[in-house]
Amino acid sequence: MKLARTRSTAAAVTAVLAAMSLATACNREGSDSVGAGSDKPAIGIDLPRSDSDFWNSYAQYLEKGIKSDGVNALPRSNSQNDVTKLVANVQVFQNTGAKAVVMAPQDTGAIASTLGTLSAKKIPVVSVDTRPDSGDVYMVVRADNRAYGTKACEYLGKQLGGEGKVAEFQGALDSINGRDRSEAFAQCMKTKFPKIKVFELPTEWKGDVASAKLQSLLAQHPDLNGIYMQAGGVFLQPTLALLEQKKLLKPAGQEGHITIISNDGIPQEFDAIRKGQIDATISQPADLYAKYALYYAQAAVDGKTFKPGATDHDSTIVKIPGGLEDQLPAPLVTKENVDDKSLWGNNVG
Repeated sequence: MKLARTRSTAAAVTAVLAAMSLATACNREGSDSVGAGSDKPAIGIDLPRSDSDFWNSYAQYLEKGIKSDGVNALPRSNSQNDVTKLVANVQVFQNTGAKAVVMAPQDTGAIASTLGTLSAKKIPVVSVDTRPDSGDVYMVVRADNRAYGTKACEYLGKQLGGEGKVAEFQGALDSINGRDRSEAFAQCMKTKFPKIKVFELPTEWKGDVASAKLQSLLAQHPDLNGIYMQAGGVFLQPTLALLEQKKLLKPAGQEGHITIISNDGIPQEFDAIRKGQIDATISQPADLYAKYALYYAQAAVDGKTFKPGATDHDSTIVKIPGGLEDQLPAPLVTKENVDDKSLWGNNVG
C-alpha cells in the first residue's frame, strides 16, 4: 500500500488497581483471537461502546477485517463509554502481550496517563474517531470533525433560507469530537446565518437526554424548524419517536416539516432520508475506521513510519501534537445520493 511515509485522575488510577481482577470477566467481548497465529504480534482492541448503531457497525467491520487480514487480535474488550474501564482493559492488554493497542477514548481528556504508560513501554496506540487531548499516539484514524459542524450548518442555513430556530444536540464536550462539531457549527452559524437562533443542547452523547431536552424546548418554541444531531447512532430513534408522538414528524416538502441533518451515516439514517423523515446526514466512515485502524496497528508493530501528506485512499495525513492523524473522507448524504452503493451504510449487515 502506497502512503506518504518517512485527566486520568487519581481516582481513575485507584479504580483501575481495584478493578484489575475483574477487568477480564466484566469487560471482555468474548471474541477469540482469529488471527493467523502466534507468529504475528498481538494487537489489543477496545471497543468504546455498544449502545450506538454506528459503533456496532464499526465492530462488525473490525471482525471482518481481523478474519480477512489474519490479524492476531487479542479478545476484544468494550469500555462502555467509561474511561476507568478503558484504562483497566488496556492494562489487561499489556499483561497479555499486546504489541499495539487500538482504542477510541470517549473522554479524550482523561486518557493521557495511560498513553504515557504505553509510550514508556513502547506499545504504539491507534486512536479511532477521537483524538486524545494530550499524549503520544502512533496514528489517529478520524474524519475532519470541524467539517461535520460546518457542513451541517451550511445545509441547514440553506434549507431554512437563513432564518429560523434550530436545536443542536451537542455531543459530550469533554470529547474533542463534541467540541469540534459544536465550535464549527456555532462559528458558521454566527458568521453566515446570524438570523438563525441556535439552541445548544448538551447531551453527553445520550439519546434519552437529547429527547428530554428537545421535549422541553418544543414546549417553549413550538415553531422550531431545524435540528442538528451530532450522532445519529444515538439520537435518531429517540428524536423520531418524540416528533411522531407530538405529530411533528412531517415528511420533507410538507408544510411544518422540521429540517434535520445528522452525523454518522448508519442504515437507519438512510432509511429515514428515503422516507423524508430527516433530510441529510454526514457519513462517518465506519468501514474505513475499522480498515485503517487495523492497517496502522499492523504497520506500527512492523516498525513502519509515516509523514504528513496525501494518501492513496482519498485522505490526508496531518501532523498533530503527539503524533499523526489520517483524516478520512466523510461525504454529505441527501435524497440525491442516498442510494449510492459506495456508502458504507448501504453495505453493512
